[in-house]
Amino acid sequence: MTNATDFVARYLTAWTSNDPVDIAAVFAPEAVYHPRPNASQIASGIDEITAFWLEERDEPGTWEFEWTVVVEDANAAAIRGVTSYPAGAKKGVYDNLWLVRFDTDGRAVEFTDWWISRKK
Repeated sequence: MTNATDFVARYLTAWTSNDPVDIAAVFAPEAVYHPRPNASQIASGIDEITAFWLEERDEPGTWEFEWTVVVEDANAAAIRGVTSYPAGAKKGVYDNLWLVRFDTDGRAVEFTDWWISRKK
């Protein structure tokens, strides 16, 4: 399993469970999380990342996600995703580009989520 594949598997587990232990498995203790490239709020460290995640969380079963690794080396990856929300406030389809830098354990030390809503 590559760092990118392992990262996505752990991310999906955390996305589904919203469990702080699962979130901590995705990110290094000193990680930086950019929820979008132009975000005014950046979460630094696992405590801030976990709090941000839980504040913005999606409930299990409210989303679908397809993904592919665009490019990867031992230290970083670009991952293209498509997130679908069939109902609710976020209803629609979103294109994602995740930029991830990894530590030696394959956890994210830096994560940026570029996303845009498709036209309806």
